[in-house]
Amino acid sequence: DVQLQASGGGLVQAGGSLRLSCAASGFNLDDYAIGWFRQAPGKEREGISSITTRDGSTYYAHSVKGRFAISSDTAKTTVYLQMNSLKPEDTAVYYCAANRRGHPRYGARPHEYDNWGQGTQVTVSS
Repeated sequence: DVQLQASGGGLVQAGGSLRLSCAASGFNLDDYAIGWFRQAPGKEREGISSITTRDGSTYYAHSVKGRFAISSDTAKTTVYLQMNSLKPEDTAVYYCAANRRGHPRYGARPHEYDNWGQGTQVTVSS
């Protein structure tokens, strides 16, 4: 049973950093693409990053490239999203999700991800 749990959100000032964690259980992380998504009030869910731990491939949306970094722990049970140089427009609920057939070469398209964790709120104050 694929389960994901996102954590690490909070309130931070503009220019600050946060690290989100996505704890994965019930499946082999190497068999899936893991994506990070966010949804701000009144906006569509946006795919911002993805990773396949089996080959280390990653994807970043233009809006976060150079500021955010996705990685996994050596045990391959947790995927992280390190967020630096945060901006007020990064404020959103952040989700992680798994895609059995996905790969970062395809980006991070929400409709392709089947298994979702609960969200964690990130608020960036100006």
